[in-house]
Amino acid sequence: MVQTFFQVENLKKYFPIRGGILGREMGVVRAVDDVTFSIKKGETLGLVGESGCGKSTTGRALLRLIEPTAGRISFEGKEITSLSQEEMRKMRRDMQMVFQDPFASLNPRHTVERILEEPLIVHGIGDRKERKKRVRELLDVVGLTAYHAKRYPHQFSGGQRQRIVIARALALNPKLIIADEPVSALDVSIQAQVLNLLQDLQKEFQLTYLFIAHDLSVVKHISDRVGVMYLGRLIELAEKKILYQYPRHPYTQALLSSVPFPDPDYKKERIILQGDVPSPANVPQGCAFHTRCSLVMERCKTQRPELKESGPGHFVACHLYDKI
Repeated sequence: MVQTFFQVENLKKYFPIRGGILGREMGVVRAVDDVTFSIKKGETLGLVGESGCGKSTTGRALLRLIEPTAGRISFEGKEITSLSQEEMRKMRRDMQMVFQDPFASLNPRHTVERILEEPLIVHGIGDRKERKKRVRELLDVVGLTAYHAKRYPHQFSGGQRQRIVIARALALNPKLIIADEPVSALDVSIQAQVLNLLQDLQKEFQLTYLFIAHDLSVVKHISDRVGVMYLGRLIELAEKKILYQYPRHPYTQALLSSVPFPDPDYKKERIILQGDVPSPANVPQGCAFHTRCSLVMERCKTQRPELKESGPGHFVACHLYDKI
């Protein structure tokens, strides 16, 4: 039986809106609003949605790079939301992150060798000679050479910098990697190389991924299951083949209809959503999507749908599939 080793329950992250002379709290931005999912050991869970839907905030909250407002996060059966900063630092040996912008996440004043050594120094792993050897191993694993160790981040291309970021994430032999749009800033040909690298590393080191992206074709290529977010909420979750062939939520259907198909003679119906995405500081009552949904019912405007299983392994938060 495949082990579920990462569990997220009712995760929330609200950012206060302050105003006035005294800086009083006047409201909150609901960046992540009651999100629940799990990740099985060895799988890749893709997380997709429009810009601003809360994907990246979710990823950062899972590692407590930003503190969650509420919710429970457990890793290999151990709850991490209540850990102290020192305990969390030790836990991060098993949980690492790859950021969207590789140049912004690398210290421009440090050589690649120093960048890759830093996690080992922080966690007290090895002496200087052992760390140098580990740096060479990491560079080799991601397709670079020892020659690159003495160079600085600005001397590399975008794809090479992302390889360095991946090498840094691997330095401590983690079990889980959260990849926050790791290829969105790269050229298409380089994207393919980095995606293939991530898949090869997953097989070699038995890694588990949470892969955050807005590019649906990229997510389809690398993921085992896919979750769709809208306005801070998880609205659909299923295996990728099921989700892409039989999307159930009206938002997921619209999202997938916008994916270009590489055949000029192929015609498909495009679902055009009306209106703009509501502000996360003023989320509509009931279903957050009801202001743009063509299938809206009266209950959608007042009752928030729960994420329920509508088929084997297929979860959807929509009143259209409620069993009445």
